[in-house]
Amino acid sequence: MSVEHSSLQEAEETLHEEKVSMLRQPVAVWATAIAAVFAFMGIGLVDPILPAIAKNLQASTSEVSLLFTSYFLVTAIAMLITGWVSSRIGGKKTLLIGLGLIVIFASLAGLSGSVSQLVGFRAGWGLGNALFVATALAVIVGVASGGTATAIILYEAALGLGISLGPLLGALLGGWQWRAPFFGTATAMAISFIALMVLLPKMPRPAVKTRLRDPLLALGHKGLRFTAGSALFYNYGFFTILAFTPFILGMDAYGIGAVFFGWGICLAITSVFLVPVLQRRFGTVNVVIATLIGLAIVLALMGLAAGHSVPLVVVMVVLSGALLGVNNTLYTELAMGVSDAPRPVASAGYNFVRWMGGALAPFIAAQLGEHFGEQVPFFAAGVAIVIGIGVVVMGRKHLTVSH
Repeated sequence: MSVEHSSLQEAEETLHEEKVSMLRQPVAVWATAIAAVFAFMGIGLVDPILPAIAKNLQASTSEVSLLFTSYFLVTAIAMLITGWVSSRIGGKKTLLIGLGLIVIFASLAGLSGSVSQLVGFRAGWGLGNALFVATALAVIVGVASGGTATAIILYEAALGLGISLGPLLGALLGGWQWRAPFFGTATAMAISFIALMVLLPKMPRPAVKTRLRDPLLALGHKGLRFTAGSALFYNYGFFTILAFTPFILGMDAYGIGAVFFGWGICLAITSVFLVPVLQRRFGTVNVVIATLIGLAIVLALMGLAAGHSVPLVVVMVVLSGALLGVNNTLYTELAMGVSDAPRPVASAGYNFVRWMGGALAPFIAAQLGEHFGEQVPFFAAGVAIVIGIGVVVMGRKHLTVSH
């Protein structure tokens, strides 16, 4: 009995220590994490104001969808150079350059007089976002107390919070004026720039400099290649929901923001709290496949409901957030662990491929919707998810986490 009591007491003490180590972080960690929240908010920020942008700039759905396509296309390509840059000038300078670019291009986006200007400035925003996001995790790991696991939890929490708050901020500011969310983001990132410049210590440069070709060479590993290939089709489905759905809801900025805030909350909760439980019980690959099947069903139901039942579309959007939260985390964990490449290099190669799905989906979905009806983009996204399932099944034997 005394042994059991002692074990229970030790477990409670360990849990208490973990909570303490999570909260007792250097100020630089919190500054970086908060800046990461603002950076991830940029993904869903424009969602609630897409119809307003189309109306005010007299643009078609396809033209407005390029706000996502230009952003993610540049983000994807820039992932190939982020490691090369940060290994030469250091993590702090890379973060500050990324933040500075976001401030500049978000401000210019708010001043845009045409949709083509807005698309171009979103591309520059994507470059800044790539430099910041790709470096933030490494910086948090380097500065945080409590080890790598604690740092990753902090980073994932920032990601989930940013994705959930982006549509809310876009709605609150965009309901007043469609340009306001861009200036709001620029202001938040300018504050983050000053905070990191003052609070973040100089980071040591890596002993080995990353070569430009290293991320592409990392994709030579079958496990990483299958993971990235499946993630490309998965992200096609993800960003069909995020970029096309606002146009079929028939709501104002506040309504769209509320829907995608609910979506983001579900995504954040499952990515942090549900994933470990499912992994332990069923295994990573099994959960990935099951979640993809669930997402394909959700997209099929959205296709059937589009144009007929807005409430069902809303329910499916929120439910998709829960599924996307699970697979966001699992795909990232697979990408980090299936190959023997250094994690920053593997991450760069993986993100280069998967963000291409985010670049393709918005424009293709808009084109399909304009030419064949608003149901077709969701059915096409469902087919993409099925292809993603096939890629996972084919590469299953290579999807074993090695480190």
